[in-house]
Amino acid sequence: MKFDIHTLANGLRIVLAPMSGTETATVVVMTGTGSRYENAKENGLAHFLEHMFFKGTSKRKDARAISEELDAIGSIYNAFTAKDRTAYYAKVSSRYLDTALDVISDIFLNSTLPAKEITKERGAVIQEIDMYEDMPMHTIDNVFDALMFGTDHPLGRTILGPKENIRAFTRTDFAAYLKRNYTPQNTVVCIAGSFDEKKVLTKIKRDFSKLKKGNPPALVPFVGEQTEARILIKEKKTDQTQLMLGVPAYPYLHQDEYVLAVLATILGGGMSSRLFMEVREKRGLAYSVHAGSEQYTDTGYFVVQAGVEHAKLEKAVETILNEFKKIKKTKVSKAELDKAKNYIKGTMTLSLETSDRIAQRAATSLLEVGRVRSMEEVLEGIDKVSADDIQRVSKDLLKSDKLNLAIIGPHLQRENFLSLLRI
Repeated sequence: MKFDIHTLANGLRIVLAPMSGTETATVVVMTGTGSRYENAKENGLAHFLEHMFFKGTSKRKDARAISEELDAIGSIYNAFTAKDRTAYYAKVSSRYLDTALDVISDIFLNSTLPAKEITKERGAVIQEIDMYEDMPMHTIDNVFDALMFGTDHPLGRTILGPKENIRAFTRTDFAAYLKRNYTPQNTVVCIAGSFDEKKVLTKIKRDFSKLKKGNPPALVPFVGEQTEARILIKEKKTDQTQLMLGVPAYPYLHQDEYVLAVLATILGGGMSSRLFMEVREKRGLAYSVHAGSEQYTDTGYFVVQAGVEHAKLEKAVETILNEFKKIKKTKVSKAELDKAKNYIKGTMTLSLETSDRIAQRAATSLLEVGRVRSMEEVLEGIDKVSADDIQRVSKDLLKSDKLNLAIIGPHLQRENFLSLLRI
């Protein structure tokens, strides 16, 4: 796929990804800031600000005006805040791209952040926090991040933030965060799908050239040295125990990031992966179990997540650790290695059939690694992974003193679980 990249005088980057054979188009405006760029008192501000962008601009007076205009063209639109990026997007029939681009550009550039809406939106954000608290499957990663990074570091704090912060934020706080973090050098506008490239580029240049130059926000680097296994339990009355068991791993652009991707797939990618077969199919310990990795510019981790019956938590942990031992001890077969590679290549190809996935992937890649990685580059990296690489990286990462176990459920026996963490 062809990606045309343009850089404005103020540093903002534009990515155009024309696609043949589609009748859709997606606009994504992504900025390289999120909860990682907050101090403790600001925690939750990036996400709350994302909400506020939909509350009105000088041109579109309120949330209803924004949503009605996008609903009237059948758009799929939303926004998200992550630890290291925030994005606003709309996917439409290509005939309506002009409208979608105008609305998303307008909310990004001209939001008025009305004080009365901040007051009202506090309740919505607090309800969002409560909603996720009732969904342990979706909050176990908060427990794991706190364990991995510590709550003194921004990566160890939640994206939504604590309720006391949400209740305290003022319009001045939003304006200061916006000025400090939403800079053109830190922003990417991406259009993917069917569109008139010249017309779209002219529109983006006209609108986004108005952004004043400013330095990209600074992050607090993560420096951590783990010397012993760790466990963190969030004691909660639940019908099922959620667990995440993982180890520190690699950042973006690490020489072994593709090896880690294949390793994660062998262990927990798909319904024929080792963990799925051992944990679910053979022992019936979990309905859902999978493995994956999280990457940042300076750190990362590899992790397994599962939801299990309370009484079977110890057995599930033992089974996962046993698979860690096996993959360290014995090289994977060529057939299993090829299956994992083909799984990655197949799922990646399927995921990049749609304009929204292509736009979000391109914008993320440009922000995180400084360029848009082509699918060909990634697939080539996957193909080069050998059985020796898998064993080498397994031995490098899967060590007893690097294990981290996060749990949500009605458990208090911390020492019992800690004694299991040996491989």
